[in-house]
Amino acid sequence: MKIWTKSTVTRRGAASVAVALSLVATGAGPAIAEPAPKPPQEAPAKPEPKPNAEKPKPNADKPKADKDKAKPAERKPAAKPGPPATVTKTFWYSAHRVAVWVHSPAMNTDIQVQLLLARDWFSNPAAKFPQLTVLDGLRAQDDQSGWILNTNIEQFYQDKNVNVVLPVGGESSFYTDWKEPDRGKNYQWETFLIHELPTILERDWRSTDVRGIEGLSMGGSAAMMLAARNPGFYKFAGSFSGILQLSSYGMPQAIQFALRDGGGYDSMKMFGPPSDPAWKEHDPYLLAEKLRGTSLYISSGNGVVGPHDKPSDIPMLATNYSGVGLEVLSRVTSQQFAAKLNKLGIPGQAVYRPSGTHTWPYWEFEMAQAWPQVARALGIADDKVACQVGDAFKKAPQIKGLGGCLTPEYAVPGGRAQDFRNGRIFTGPKGPKVVGGAIGGAYVPAFDRLGLPTSDEETGRDGAKFNTFERGKITWTPQGGARVE
Repeated sequence: MKIWTKSTVTRRGAASVAVALSLVATGAGPAIAEPAPKPPQEAPAKPEPKPNAEKPKPNADKPKADKDKAKPAERKPAAKPGPPATVTKTFWYSAHRVAVWVHSPAMNTDIQVQLLLARDWFSNPAAKFPQLTVLDGLRAQDDQSGWILNTNIEQFYQDKNVNVVLPVGGESSFYTDWKEPDRGKNYQWETFLIHELPTILERDWRSTDVRGIEGLSMGGSAAMMLAARNPGFYKFAGSFSGILQLSSYGMPQAIQFALRDGGGYDSMKMFGPPSDPAWKEHDPYLLAEKLRGTSLYISSGNGVVGPHDKPSDIPMLATNYSGVGLEVLSRVTSQQFAAKLNKLGIPGQAVYRPSGTHTWPYWEFEMAQAWPQVARALGIADDKVACQVGDAFKKAPQIKGLGGCLTPEYAVPGGRAQDFRNGRIFTGPKGPKVVGGAIGGAYVPAFDRLGLPTSDEETGRDGAKFNTFERGKITWTPQGGARVE
């Protein structure tokens, strides 16, 4: 079976790719581009998928790349650690976004994992939901997910019945188990994601064992790597501008350059020297056979200046030079990876955009484009928002400012509630009241203590925001956040 591709090829694009490839060769090497402005709401139209794959790049499948029938040395996925992971802290950003700090025995540190809870989390408290892990890029921060900082991921998944898992941290880690610690970090991400975290997600956060994984750049490489090294663990794997060959000629050196530039890390401590078998044991291209049965999505631009790039003085070239080079590298390795899947008869979808560099608005776009395929793989393709304003709230004047409803009206202790795009509304002793934002997050673990709301959000003389409740108050300030009083 052929891999389905979507692409646009022009002479102009080919010329620009050649220019960008020369940039890679002359040292404008791998580095994550700075975030660009958000894209417009409407996504560009997608061409219909073509039943035949693009022809593989010359020499993509020749013996030099993977020695054809020769297989890399098998390496077992990370062994399950003895002691279990434990939760050390929880913080609610909002009613549907929560951060959980998980102590990883393998890494001997606390790892922050943010969850975007499924749409029906409150309205259907007996339900469990599939999970989708979304991985960050090379410059992943230790305090916040790049997806939260640079995209509309919270708003996008608001109306979807999936628990979205956002691991925080992992700068330059490739989300794998390193041979040695580096820069004070003992990266053992594969062990954490495959063996330590799942129990907590399934036991404490009503997640099923139906999982998907996707990521951008480094995270896209890792999504394919983790899915291939743990066959069957993920139903879906998606790579947005990932580098999908790691061990072919020159790639270990390119990755070493990227890790040095992305925080001063040493790839020798990740996989050893280029001759070490670990490079092949983690190479998505060489592990492609193990992805059979997994729903696959691969996308990349081509480095040509696109709608979210600033043009340079050179025709067709963006000012984001490193982003140009890295996106070209992604395109080349993604096409070679797709050709390998074709050769193996493994189906998937490859989306080759006619322009665009290595930057966030394109990954936000691909997140939305990939969703129908993700939903099918996770078994929720037919799930849709089905609600109208509940009887308890039809006369509430606040409804106009809440946006569309997300759930039907449902019971809560002592009253009724309903979820909307801009907050939750509750019945109470003083009529329907809205609780939202950071105050809504603080209200979730304090519900039993506080009771039902007795006011909408108000502003005090000092500028602080607050809601009052039957048995207390929640105040929010820019300096201190939300505080239960």
